[in-house]
Amino acid sequence: MNRRAPLFLGLGLATALIAAGPETTKAKPGIDPINIDTSVKPCEDFYKFANGGWLKAHTLPSDKSRYGAFEEVSDRNREVLRQILEETSSKQDWKPGSKEQKVGDFFASGMGEAAIEKHGISPLKPYLARIEGLKEAKQLPAFLAKWHSEGLSGGFGFHVGQDAKNSTRYMASLGQGGTGLPDRDYYLKDDAKAKGIREKYAAHVTKMFELLGEKPEQAKLDAETVLKLETKLAQAQWSRVELRDPVKRYNKRTPDQVQAEAPGFDWKGYFAARGAAIEDLNLSTPSFFQAFGKLAQEVPAAEWRTYLRWHLVSATANLLPKAFVEESFAFHGKVLNGIPTQEARWKRIQGATDGTLGEALGQLYVAKAFSPEAKKKVLEMVENLRAALKERITGLDWMGAETKQQAIRKLEAFGVKMGYPDKWKVYGFEVKRNDYFGNVRRAAAWRIKENIGKLGKAIDRTEWGMTPPTVNAYYSPTMNEIAFPAGILQPPFFDPMADDAVNYGAIGWVIGHEMTHGFDDSGSQFDADGNLKNWWTDADKKAYQSRTDLVVKQYDAYEPLPGEHVNGKLTVGENIADLGGLKIAFAAWKKSLGGKPAPAIDGFSGEQRFFLGAAQVWRNHIRNEALSVRLKTDPHSPGHQRVIGPLSNLPEFFDAFSCGEGMPMMRPAAERPAIW
Repeated sequence: MNRRAPLFLGLGLATALIAAGPETTKAKPGIDPINIDTSVKPCEDFYKFANGGWLKAHTLPSDKSRYGAFEEVSDRNREVLRQILEETSSKQDWKPGSKEQKVGDFFASGMGEAAIEKHGISPLKPYLARIEGLKEAKQLPAFLAKWHSEGLSGGFGFHVGQDAKNSTRYMASLGQGGTGLPDRDYYLKDDAKAKGIREKYAAHVTKMFELLGEKPEQAKLDAETVLKLETKLAQAQWSRVELRDPVKRYNKRTPDQVQAEAPGFDWKGYFAARGAAIEDLNLSTPSFFQAFGKLAQEVPAAEWRTYLRWHLVSATANLLPKAFVEESFAFHGKVLNGIPTQEARWKRIQGATDGTLGEALGQLYVAKAFSPEAKKKVLEMVENLRAALKERITGLDWMGAETKQQAIRKLEAFGVKMGYPDKWKVYGFEVKRNDYFGNVRRAAAWRIKENIGKLGKAIDRTEWGMTPPTVNAYYSPTMNEIAFPAGILQPPFFDPMADDAVNYGAIGWVIGHEMTHGFDDSGSQFDADGNLKNWWTDADKKAYQSRTDLVVKQYDAYEPLPGEHVNGKLTVGENIADLGGLKIAFAAWKKSLGGKPAPAIDGFSGEQRFFLGAAQVWRNHIRNEALSVRLKTDPHSPGHQRVIGPLSNLPEFFDAFSCGEGMPMMRPAAERPAIW
């Protein structure tokens, strides 16, 4: 899913908006009237109506590229985590190997700037020496095998996950990679913006080489070498839209077939050096690997050495002295995302601790921040939404009985993960109090070894894809499950004491969004067992496609920045999930009323509070630079469009705010995609 926020009302206008109904009752927690801008008409731009007050009252913090509801909750979670980390790191008598010892000492090592400065670039020297030992291109497979085993990047990716066509087994997969800019288009486009980014990237690479000790002239030549090789890799990469197609991305091969199809690189030798006993694997982007095989053979070893030195220092910059950290931020923070100021170090190290020891830290977090009562209530909402979606599927007029039966079977098979794992991960690597670089590298090597070790084992269905403090949620098509970390189950997304209309508009939309991912243009290609298998009749698939085409067309027309549009094909899955999720959440909320009318609160009807709650979870300020990057790389539409896009298609919204034909928030009936 990825992303949300708080809610509420403006008294004068709100009173005029609702029809005669139940007597107004005392306000409950949920919607803050100050966040609404009553100077904007709800049927003109509901995002600005619901969030205009908040947008005027808040500005972007200097250390953030975006700030909204997600970031507000994250900041509150961070304060809880900061207290935990400061308490655990202040003690040095924890039991060795305990979660408290590992979390505390990891955080302490990251905060130990004096030791990091003292070590300088000495932690890199063994890696640099290894790179210098790469004398011939034929050594590249063995080199990359060891490199990748330690969690370092270069050329391509190799990992183990569920077999998309047999979800009961793990299968290895090769994936494209090897570039340092956010998307291949940064290398391939010749417009002024792309050229400008490339020039600044080259300058950044040059500066990093200088920090490694190279003279300016040599550093500049080496940066040119890096950009030249990365451009060749980018030319071979598939677009993000192509990568959304799970059928196109599934290409089962034996190692012998990979070797024959992508000669020039010893793939069988690479697999053996990784310690992976492979009978078959998925070659996700065949044409990329054909091109990579040629590059591996044709590019001189000296150029590969330069490229690998760059990727080493780029990947580890934030583990090194201050000069490296600042140069990394100067490009990734300032140039790419327009962020003036770097986050405080404790925030960066807290994030690294969560990313490295997330479930150890998560155990300490949920004890403070997530109650069993909250978990129970959200689980009840999940089942209400499941029932609502089942009713909607049953009532679809464009889908036949055979496909409906399979859709309902899939829905009923949905697994649900709520708050935190039932079985906590045990981290099997050593954490030393004064070795931040080593801690991160040992963690990466352990994580990679754990992943490769899954081959041949039973699928672990207890495993989570996010850590407990994460402000997010997800749907896994191969697991056929939805998951909601404790981090997002906080106000304003969810408040056990809040008005039900608001909770269903906020966290209910999040739940519905993730459920609908099981039936979006990509998720709908997986069956109830998590297998990439067609369960649609040809007629129903054609009817579905005609509706998704309307979604693509609608979002293609949005232009968040001058000359930069939303990519309807890249974002179609998330947009379908937004549209379907909101409909399901509304239906589930209405069903929860048991036929009784919702009370009016602070001048807003229940229906209006539902949509206000929904809209306010997407409020945010975002820097133009960051928005530009997201428009190229993010499968989600910007917050503004995530509100006006779905709502402008919903008759329930039109009725709630008396929107009429011709108003901006009411799209013509013929242009409205009606899917789930």
